[in-house]
Amino acid sequence: MELSQVKEKQIFKEKRSYRKKYYIETYGCQMNVADSELIEAMLENEGYIVSNDPWKSDVIFINTCSIREKAEEKIHSQLGRWDLIKKQKPEILIGVLGCMAQNLKQDLLENRPFVDIVLGPDSYRNLPTLLKRKLKDRNSIVDTKLSRFEVYEGLFPNRRNGINAWISIMRGCDKFCTFCIVPFTRGRERSRSLDSILFEAKQAIKDGFREITLLGQNVNSYNYNQYKFHNLLERVAKIPGVDRIRYTSPHPQDITDDLLQVMSQYDNISNYIHLPLQSGNNRILKRMHRSYTQNDFLVLVEKIRENLPGVGISTDIIVGFPGETEEEFLDTIYVMEKVKFDSAFTFKYSPRLGTKAYEYDDQISENIKKCRLEKIIKLQKEHSLIRNSKLLGTIQTILVEKESKMSKKQWAGRTDSNKWVIFDKGNVNVNDLVKVDIKDAKGISLRGELINEVKAA
Repeated sequence: MELSQVKEKQIFKEKRSYRKKYYIETYGCQMNVADSELIEAMLENEGYIVSNDPWKSDVIFINTCSIREKAEEKIHSQLGRWDLIKKQKPEILIGVLGCMAQNLKQDLLENRPFVDIVLGPDSYRNLPTLLKRKLKDRNSIVDTKLSRFEVYEGLFPNRRNGINAWISIMRGCDKFCTFCIVPFTRGRERSRSLDSILFEAKQAIKDGFREITLLGQNVNSYNYNQYKFHNLLERVAKIPGVDRIRYTSPHPQDITDDLLQVMSQYDNISNYIHLPLQSGNNRILKRMHRSYTQNDFLVLVEKIRENLPGVGISTDIIVGFPGETEEEFLDTIYVMEKVKFDSAFTFKYSPRLGTKAYEYDDQISENIKKCRLEKIIKLQKEHSLIRNSKLLGTIQTILVEKESKMSKKQWAGRTDSNKWVIFDKGNVNVNDLVKVDIKDAKGISLRGELINEVKAA
């Protein structure tokens, strides 16, 4: 290498070392993950580079979740640790972003005075400008205005190498379930343009991603210029190179015949639907403002399984909603027994200030909620094993996603119906599509043997 080239390389390294560094931690749902990728892209366009250590960064952000009290407690604990960083490095900028910033901005300003920037989910576009302003302004900067229009059109995320690309297709929620804070932290529903979503999906495939997950608070409420969710899903399925498509989280009310038909027509659309139940009792469902009855839900499950043989169905269940009697809780058990979900995300009801359910005066004790949660967790484990056992002896197509937690000699990946499978590594790599012979079902996962068929990326 010539001397001039060496000097140029050294100058480049020195310039890079002077660039400001950012660090970001993300909590909560996949929408927050997608938002963090968007924030990273904006920061890097401004010349920042990513850091893996908050102590060695110029700005540190925490992208927050307010859906449950436990999530907020984790974030408060982390902010307490970052206060120590601020005391030793006063020049560092600390930002709280996302749903908790939107919902608890006053609390943050009063009790976390070291926080420099508080931004709600509709204000990320302003972040680069606010960072520059903060260098001159010692006061905390707050921007938590909700928008009826912001979908971050024209801005695209910065994705690290990986398997799955999260693509946000709509934001906000109009359902106003009485237990949920989302409409107050993320605003009303609005959808991105079809063209911008397709552009992002094609770019993700060019960047090496094989799986795409379409995201929205009510993803199947998508509606842009008369294009509904099933229209969008079909257009994405036709993009060359998209091996697998998932979407989350849908609302049972918006699962249409058109959607099921599109899913049945395209092999690259995963044979899997997340179908939140929340409760199996009609009175509680009405109190939750869920817009369907127990029978509506059961009929819908039957229709899904008729249209999509072998489909995987997961759900969300809340126990201990205000006023829930033991008999009403048993209605949830009844629905679980009838449906036998493949998997479930189960929660104790968590009161959220600002929601209608927070105001109910018949709150359930923590002990009762804990007991009910234990019962449904135990039952769901039994149902997951039953559903998983139906795949014994079958050959499944698996997208290799990561190293198994059980052994460094094994891979973990998911079936088309969203079931985790563990198998010996063989000669395949992460991001390969492989055939696996399912041999055993243990706990919530499957065990299999690799068949030497690989569709490399």
